[in-house]
Amino acid sequence: MIATLPTGDFRFIALDVETACGDNASICQIGLACVDMNNGIRTWSTFLDPLVPFAPFNTRLHGIGPETVAGAPAFAQIWPDLLLRLNRQPLVQHSRFDERAIQAACRAQGQVAPRLVWHDSVSIARAAWPELKGNGGHGLANLKRHLDLEFRHHDAGEDARAAAMVVLRAEEIMATAVPRDRPFQLSLLL
Repeated sequence: MIATLPTGDFRFIALDVETACGDNASICQIGLACVDMNNGIRTWSTFLDPLVPFAPFNTRLHGIGPETVAGAPAFAQIWPDLLLRLNRQPLVQHSRFDERAIQAACRAQGQVAPRLVWHDSVSIARAAWPELKGNGGHGLANLKRHLDLEFRHHDAGEDARAAAMVVLRAEEIMATAVPRDRPFQLSLLL
């Protein structure tokens, strides 16, 4: 059973995926963190059948295997509903991997690969915390330590929430938060 997607108006949505193997199209979990006009975060995630075998490395990394996704829908089964939510919002990802995975999954499963508006929280973090370059970097694991964030790494819903928190913290320290009744505008951060 798939949980209902969050509804309402959002400033932006952070998205993260986990994959079953080295094939970017092998999405086995997708997570969203929907940031509302008051900067509240509502998360959503679901497991997906990647339609390919799991690589042991990936399963060790995120703990998702064939038994976890047994009975889960394939990407193509959820994508039309998900796209209705995503194509109306600015999207945030932590690195370009998630965008590439979505595009690859669309191609592999015969879905429309749309032009979505993507922003990269790594770039935002680099602008907000330049001192981390060469000092652990701007990956989620290091930002977790540096910003004292609480989340379970390599869980798509948790990583999406972490990417959203990185953007919100960057807005705070860069004093660029847009009025709460207006949508997210990346140009204000860079």
